[in-house]
Amino acid sequence: MAKKTYKINPKTLAMEQVEQGLGYWLRQTGIYILAGIILGVLFLFLFLTFFPSPREKQLLREKESMQSQLEILNQQVDQMQIVMTDLQQRDDNLYRVLFGAEPIPLSIRQGTQHKIDYYDSIAAMTDNQLAADLTQKVDMLEKELYTQAKSYDEVLEMAKNQEIRMENIPAIQPVMNKDLKRVASGYGMRIDPVYHVRKFHQGMDFSAPIGTDVFATGNAKVEFAGWRQGYGNTVILDHGYGYKTLYAHLYKVLVRKGQKVRRSDIIALVGNTGKSTGPHLHYEVRLNGKPVDPRNYYFYDLSPEEYDQMLQLSNNFGQMLD
Repeated sequence: MAKKTYKINPKTLAMEQVEQGLGYWLRQTGIYILAGIILGVLFLFLFLTFFPSPREKQLLREKESMQSQLEILNQQVDQMQIVMTDLQQRDDNLYRVLFGAEPIPLSIRQGTQHKIDYYDSIAAMTDNQLAADLTQKVDMLEKELYTQAKSYDEVLEMAKNQEIRMENIPAIQPVMNKDLKRVASGYGMRIDPVYHVRKFHQGMDFSAPIGTDVFATGNAKVEFAGWRQGYGNTVILDHGYGYKTLYAHLYKVLVRKGQKVRRSDIIALVGNTGKSTGPHLHYEVRLNGKPVDPRNYYFYDLSPEEYDQMLQLSNNFGQMLD
């Protein structure tokens, strides 16, 4: 039975039954339907917000796993970079210095940065900047590893050639002079015997009788053998590796241009030719075209005590003989 509805008549103050027509029922039905829709939408929103679907849960787990893996990889790359930096420093400051090689420029180690757009595109395609950072680190590390591997190949080759290099570079005195009593003048500023002014002496003068044997101080090829202005009879040896030696004021030259000689071979005889004021050998060591102090290249000949004595004798500031 339908529910009856009553209301007070303001005129009679009596309760009167209200007649409910079709419009009333349509309005009530609409209110119930609208309330149901609102409650349904609200429930769906709350459910989707706080209760992800199984697919969303799976994607969330995969995302968390990927981020965790990227973090671990990023830490590993950082550790690898620390090791690589240590290897690079030892390579430049120890191994390559040991063999007289120039350090590798940083620009060559790291390569040209030409993938900036590529890194930016990765960052734009993903919501995680870590992926772009890690890609850039791996790319840089790959370049540095390749360069370091090539460097160690070069160091290995230099190590193989070290024995040959040590046989070639000047390492003994050019005259038999272990008693060190015949050093006339050393490397540095000295008084010119002709002009009596101070000038730079590019080599060492060994006072010795005419005809004393002159030895090659390392394996080499004869670059020059003949007369040279000021030096008189002269021999120049090319030892390779940037080293050359010069022997001047010779009485007699015993080698010819292009000839190969070995350390301790007799290449000439001490003389008094050219701009010379007495029998002696003028000896120079040149590295990459520049004269260097010959005293640093007698390590096969002299003990530490003999070397100290030779330094004292050659450090005098007396007259040169040429």
